[in-house]
Amino acid sequence: MASSRPPLALAVFVGARGRGSNLAALHAATQQNRLKARIVLVVGSRAGAPALERAVALGLPVAVVDSKKTGEEGYADALLHALREAGVDTIALAGYLRRLPSSIVSAYRLRIVNTHPALLPLFGGKGMYGEHVHRAALEYGVKVSGCTVHFVDEEYDTGPIIAQRAVPVLEEDTPETLAARVLPQEHAAFVDALQWLAEGRLVVEGRVVRVLPPLPPLSAR
Repeated sequence: MASSRPPLALAVFVGARGRGSNLAALHAATQQNRLKARIVLVVGSRAGAPALERAVALGLPVAVVDSKKTGEEGYADALLHALREAGVDTIALAGYLRRLPSSIVSAYRLRIVNTHPALLPLFGGKGMYGEHVHRAALEYGVKVSGCTVHFVDEEYDTGPIIAQRAVPVLEEDTPETLAARVLPQEHAAFVDALQWLAEGRLVVEGRVVRVLPPLPPLSAR
């Protein structure tokens, strides 16, 4: 039964430059009972990063795992140790720009979720993040853009798609105005996708992710 499932024990990975708005949206959703999860760890790669400072201000536990200190070979081991110490069962990538080590992907297969500010498979891949994505969309001349939430595999932005939301592209748009229109949809889609995962409603068949209907209330069964 979906109601008997424990909350997700969630680690949120953040980037070195981002403000942490997706982190804040996930945290707010957990506090408002819209997301059945506990954020048990926020992982960053640089101490003092804005998103990590936001996590501290929210009272969330923080770990800094810096590949410059661990070395590339030790990076995966350090990440895995931090995740296991915190009891993490699910990972959300919120502005984290590195490709995850394959050992982490294997350990959390179909339990790692990423958000991307475009309608994948368009405008994805290495180097495509933030303003770069929105500028590429405008330069290509698309009339609709949006966001994608997907499972993470060993490559950039290629995992099975869980949810997408679209927004119109206006003739007068700049990368900044388009980003501002996409961001609220990104927050909402991210929460939805993780809540479906928490409820056990996601079924992956090849590249296709099906969202099962919610179970009726116990009183109706």
